[in-house]
Amino acid sequence: MISDMSACILCPRKCNKDRTVKNGTYGVCGQSDEIKIARAALHFWEEPCISGKNGSGAVFFSGCSLNCIFCQNRSISHGGGGRLISISRLSDIFLELQDKGAENINLVTPTHFIPQIIRALDKVRGNGLEIPVVYNTSGYENAESLRMLEGYVDIYLPDYKYMDKELAGRFSHAADYPEYADRALEEMYRQMKSDGDSVCVMDDRGMMKNGIIVRHLVLPGHVNNTKAVLDHLFDKYGNRIFYSIMNQYTPPENVKLPFEELNRKLTDREYDKAVDQALRIGITNAYIQEGGTVGESFIPEFDMTGV
Repeated sequence: MISDMSACILCPRKCNKDRTVKNGTYGVCGQSDEIKIARAALHFWEEPCISGKNGSGAVFFSGCSLNCIFCQNRSISHGGGGRLISISRLSDIFLELQDKGAENINLVTPTHFIPQIIRALDKVRGNGLEIPVVYNTSGYENAESLRMLEGYVDIYLPDYKYMDKELAGRFSHAADYPEYADRALEEMYRQMKSDGDSVCVMDDRGMMKNGIIVRHLVLPGHVNNTKAVLDHLFDKYGNRIFYSIMNQYTPPENVKLPFEELNRKLTDREYDKAVDQALRIGITNAYIQEGGTVGESFIPEFDMTGV
């Protein structure tokens, strides 16, 4: 059973580790079956249709099954940052964020806690929670795990990092990333599919209520990978989904990466090439970033706020 954490196969790593607390071991994600989060607060740095004026109610989960070497949230994804909480506490946090005016509940890196998140949502659905739920993921997902979320998630916000398997292997130790990301997006699209031309629904304020935004972070020195990602996604989904082309790559602070190109920021020319490709192939539903987005301001303080 995919939700059985005594032999966990929630993510594509399928480590089969016994993540139950009684066993005292952890999965590849670095977590047991106890929920661990590092921050729960209004977040203003997502796409405009997610953050809006009030902010997205972001819940940052500790641990990650992908573990990219350039991760900006490495203090909680690679390290032990965070605090253990109960399922009841998580459900309370959802309502507290809503009370603060959050536009949505934004589950950040949630894959390894899918069963617990479902139980927390069960406690508040129809019992106070009225805002959309966003599933904010690296894109490295088991489609079978995502099927458990059908009816629980309103907006999927996946990364689509690589078409190049070699890059995926070098930077994320996951040469199978393109295969799993593709299947995952197909499942997300199936869940969001409607009879219209788009799977995305906005309200009269321009806030997304249902839909998919696929994020792609342009990596320094690898614009060809970006072009391949955009070509592939547009060929499959056209403008029925939204795209977010990001220039905010920031080399990890005080860490020398083994790939020289990752130790510098993206150049304006590289990003312009990525945007030009999007325009050339006909992407219109896209968010692009302009100067001033690169830096530490995108990385929140994982100081247990709201936990």
